[in-house]
Amino acid sequence: MAGTVVVAGALGLVGRAALDRYVADGWNVVGLSRRAPPDDLGARILSVDLTDAGACRAALSGLGATHLVYSALYEKPELRAGWLDPEQMQTNRAMLANCVEALDGGALRHVTLLQGTKAYGVHLGQMPIPGKEDAPRHMHANFYWLQEDWLRERQRGCGWHWTVLRPQAVIGFALGSAMNLLSAMGVYAAVSRAMGLPLVFPGRGDRITEVTDARLLASAIAWAGQSEAARDQIFNVTNGDVLTWRSLFPVLARAFGMQQGEPHPMPLPVLMADKEAVWQEVVRQHGLRPHRLDELVGSSWQFADFAFSRDDQAASLVSTIKIRQAGFGECIDSAAMLEWWLGELQRRRILPR
Repeated sequence: MAGTVVVAGALGLVGRAALDRYVADGWNVVGLSRRAPPDDLGARILSVDLTDAGACRAALSGLGATHLVYSALYEKPELRAGWLDPEQMQTNRAMLANCVEALDGGALRHVTLLQGTKAYGVHLGQMPIPGKEDAPRHMHANFYWLQEDWLRERQRGCGWHWTVLRPQAVIGFALGSAMNLLSAMGVYAAVSRAMGLPLVFPGRGDRITEVTDARLLASAIAWAGQSEAARDQIFNVTNGDVLTWRSLFPVLARAFGMQQGEPHPMPLPVLMADKEAVWQEVVRQHGLRPHRLDELVGSSWQFADFAFSRDDQAASLVSTIKIRQAGFGECIDSAAMLEWWLGELQRRRILPR
C-alpha cells in the first residue's frame, strides 16, 4: 500500500536511490535536501536545514508522511577525524530528532534509519568477523548510538515502527557525496587515461570486504517499510559476495579501454589535488556535463584512500543471515554491479566512454 514517503538526504548516494525506487513504485515522494536537484527527479524536493528545528516544523509538519527514510548525514571536511568528533555526533543526533519530531503527527507508520559498518568499529581497526547485528555495541562513541537510542525512546507509546539498515560501502551516484567510491574510481581512471597512463591500483594489500549496490539498498529500504518482520529490527545489507578492491580494477580498465599497470600505493587526495585542468580537458573532449572535480568527487578521494589502503585490517565482513531469514534475499554480483554503474555514468555523460 503506497503512501507519502519523505526521504531525508534525498540527493545523497542512498537517498537518491531510495527516492528513485519510491517514485517508480508510485508513492507520493518528498525529498529533503539543502541543495537544488540537478534534474527533474519526479518528486517534490524541499530545501530544509535539518539542524534548524523550527525550519523542520514549518516545512514538514503538514506533509502527512507515512514513511521516513533517513539517510541525511553531516560530515566534516576531514572525514576520519570527524567520525570520532563529539560535535559531529551531536549534530547528526539533532538532525534526526528535528526531522522525526516534525513528521510525527499521527500518520507516520515507519522510519528507516541508515547506519553502516562503523557500528562494528571498522574505522578503528580489525572488526570482528563477521559483524552481527546482535553483537554488543563497540565501546567507541558513535552518532549511530545517539540516533538509535533517541529513536527507540521517541517511539515509546507511538504507533510507528523503525528499521535500521547497515550496508557496507555503498556503490551508486550522487553529486557532492563525501563517500562516493564510484565517482572516485571512474574519475581516477579517466584522468589516468587522459595522461597516457595505464590503470594502476593505487592501494595496498588485498583486504577482503563487501559492498552494497545503492539499488539493492533501495529495495531493502522499500521492503523494510512494509514488512512486519522488519519492525524494530537491525539488519546488515550487502550484495551477497565478497571482493578485494584490486579485484575490481579489471572491470574499471575494461570500461575505459585501458591497460593495467602494476599496483602502486599512492595517496589519492594528494595525487588528484592538481588534476582539475586534466579533468576539464576530458570534459571538453568528450562533451561531458560541466562538473568540477570538487563537485563530482570532493572528499571521496579521502574515502577511496581509506578503503583501498587499509593496512590495519585483514577483512571487513558482515553476516546477512538475519535479513535473509526475515524475507529479503536480493543479491547482485559486485563486478556486474560496477560494470553497470560505470556504463550508466557514461550514458549520463558524467564519465567519458
